[in-house]
Amino acid sequence: MNLGFIVTTLGRIEPLRALLTSLEGELAPADRVVLVAQGRYAEVVELADEYSAGGLPVIVTQSARGASLGRNTGVAALPAGDFVLNFPNDTTVFPPGTVDRIRAAVGTDFLAGGFSSWDERGPKTVLPAPGTVVDRWNVWTVIEMGILLRRSVFEDVGGFDEGIGPGASTPWQVAEGTDLLLRVIERHPEAATQFVWLPHEVHVDGISTAFGLTTEERRRKMRAYGRGTGRAMSAHGYPWWWRAAFTGAGLLYGVRNAAPITLADGWPMFVGRLEGMLGRTFGQRQMVSATR
Repeated sequence: MNLGFIVTTLGRIEPLRALLTSLEGELAPADRVVLVAQGRYAEVVELADEYSAGGLPVIVTQSARGASLGRNTGVAALPAGDFVLNFPNDTTVFPPGTVDRIRAAVGTDFLAGGFSSWDERGPKTVLPAPGTVVDRWNVWTVIEMGILLRRSVFEDVGGFDEGIGPGASTPWQVAEGTDLLLRVIERHPEAATQFVWLPHEVHVDGISTAFGLTTEERRRKMRAYGRGTGRAMSAHGYPWWWRAAFTGAGLLYGVRNAAPITLADGWPMFVGRLEGMLGRTFGQRQMVSATR
């Protein structure tokens, strides 16, 4: 099965260079890397041409802002045929051998799977053991850069919801990957029972949510993320008691997360989750999670 790596970028050239370098020598000729430029298009094209000349199968397209829109645009830009899709960030790096482990895990009957994403502090989440059925509770452990999804399944459910996710025109700035997988397992129950959880040691590297942000930027991002997760739980009908507990737990976000997250960051997370649960915002509606 061919692999398709779909990367939406605002034009972060040096992180993109690190990503492409990590994929050199790792891909088969029929694999593809699609860079979806939502800024600095000419520079992204120049970078892609540099790596393409060295044999990396990379192409470039462009779209308006929005991670979900960019990923859908990138999938549409792939050559005809089925692929197993993955959605790295433009700050993602693949350790040596990771692509080989992914390829070995996706056979001709593969539908969906997931693997770990690490940042400078270690694993972002802890995945269930291989063989576990994916459900509405453990699906949250798979984040976008760790999603593996057959193209035909992706297209059958309509791809990412372009109204949610980073850069979307709505207040719901996260949980687009969870929303996608919840729709997949609802429409294709066999994808839940056959879900391929890769071993813990198979992972990509990246940066943490708050990396490099000012306090103001970090707290804006926390609130935007809270809005997105709260909205996803309401939209997918999670029990009211679970939603209430999840919202309240936002106040403890600064307790459960390491620096630079602080105790005071729990408040914007709580408010954001409450807004998402209620489906309405207080004050600033347009609060994108990433601007650079």
